[in-house]
Amino acid sequence: MLRLKILASAIPLAIVALFAHGEFLGGPRPCIEVAGTTVQIAALSWQAHHHVSFTDDPSRATVRVQVSDSAEAADFTVIDDIDTAETGACQSSTPPRLIAISRHTSEADPVIYLSRDGPADYRIFVASKSFSLLDAAALIVGARGERHRLQAASL
Repeated sequence: MLRLKILASAIPLAIVALFAHGEFLGGPRPCIEVAGTTVQIAALSWQAHHHVSFTDDPSRATVRVQVSDSAEAADFTVIDDIDTAETGACQSSTPPRLIAISRHTSEADPVIYLSRDGPADYRIFVASKSFSLLDAAALIVGARGERHRLQAASL
């Protein structure tokens, strides 16, 4: 009976530990390193330092990200030919800046319009099995660490 009570009290602690570290979602998450800082997609939205969202309406966007057809024309390129992300690829001595993709837009967070047409604040090229276009756009905008007002649209 005592063993059952110990087991029953240990299970909630194990669940809390998993949530605290965000490790219950196995496998590495998309990440990049920018100027010595690791930027990574958060496992859980509430853990993120920054949130970004996406829109299909260019008039609601604060940042435009263009999907480029070539790596040479892109500001940010992700190319890999592996089935799974390399474990520890973005490990550093400092904790990563976590970025979450939110379903709801917020006045304080960047709203990304992702398209193949210009003008754009950033241009990305993605040929990857571990990064999606949304991941790459969220990471490059989130790496900036601030809300970036759309400048190209006013041209």
